[in-house]
Amino acid sequence: MADKKIRVAVLYGGRSGEHDVSLRSAASVIRNLDRDRFEVIPIGIDKQGCWRLQDLSKFGPDDVSMPMDVDAPQVMVLPHPSKESSIGGNLVAVSGGSSTLFHMAFPVLHGSFCEDGTLQGLLEMADVPYVGCGVLASAIGMDKDVAKRLAQAAGIPVVPWVKVDLDDWKFRRESLVQEVHDKLGFPCFVKPANAGSSVGVQKIINPARLGLAIQDTFKYDTKILIEKAIIAREIEVSVLELIDSPEGPRVSVPGEIEPTHEFYSYEAKYLDDNGARLSIPAKLRDDQTQEIQRMARETFKILGCEGMARVDFFVDRFKGTLYLNEINTIPGFTSISMYPKMWEASGLPYKELLSQLVDLALNRHKIRRKLVR
Repeated sequence: MADKKIRVAVLYGGRSGEHDVSLRSAASVIRNLDRDRFEVIPIGIDKQGCWRLQDLSKFGPDDVSMPMDVDAPQVMVLPHPSKESSIGGNLVAVSGGSSTLFHMAFPVLHGSFCEDGTLQGLLEMADVPYVGCGVLASAIGMDKDVAKRLAQAAGIPVVPWVKVDLDDWKFRRESLVQEVHDKLGFPCFVKPANAGSSVGVQKIINPARLGLAIQDTFKYDTKILIEKAIIAREIEVSVLELIDSPEGPRVSVPGEIEPTHEFYSYEAKYLDDNGARLSIPAKLRDDQTQEIQRMARETFKILGCEGMARVDFFVDRFKGTLYLNEINTIPGFTSISMYPKMWEASGLPYKELLSQLVDLALNRHKIRRKLVR
């Protein structure tokens, strides 16, 4: 392998509501992967969940999104490692009987069936090295209710919330509404427990609309969260695992999201070019910055994360109290996404960041291959 490039299968698209966001993230990743070290194999997953081998020549230098040719050859990952590579990897069987080799996967997918541990489980079964968190951390990071419970148990402050699943809503609707009134008050946010990019999130000011909002949010998930609305600044940091580091993962300088909408909705993030102002680094006191970085590092370790994550916080505008908002195990990688931009502001260029993520994935796979089964 010394004289050969590492063949990286970039996986993008997917069945989630964040499909289009993934296409934009993938465009940035593919454009910035170091071609001296890596050969890119673009694999698009269409909205029906079909994996298709894409033609990289159709990706133009000015394209902001990766193309998704739904008529491209279908592919499947064979469930056994390739014997042609000492670093692992796999063969992708292409419709028509041919196959192509890749050494590792770089998932650039967001949301359900992508970021929630399901894809990671498939890659584990196929013995494919892959960038980012493993099965458990991915599943926990996607489930906001479980992530909050674990963080709270470890002493990380979180915004008060009420969890509602379908049976709760069916059999004890009145008591749940009363619990929201008593524990959270109004305004509050209703959101799917397992979704990203603010998909399905509603801000409820009028208590009379709570029931309708809950019912509507069940379109997106079978479990939802109702959170107390905090008048707060939205602060984010990027976390990157390091190989053989006694200090633990590295944390970037913080960045701040200042929405121009009522809150940082899907529309503000992706549909309105002026939906938010980004400030990197965020204007914080030194002690606030250090505490946010400490909490991010602790959250990363508590949830069992590997590779990378973006950790989001609220800072109460009146009291200055810090709250963990959520963790994103496959953060956005578009040209304007906070994860790479905060690393650039911390002295780590985009291309080098991607190379480090690939190296982390290969190192983790090498270690796991030595385990006794």
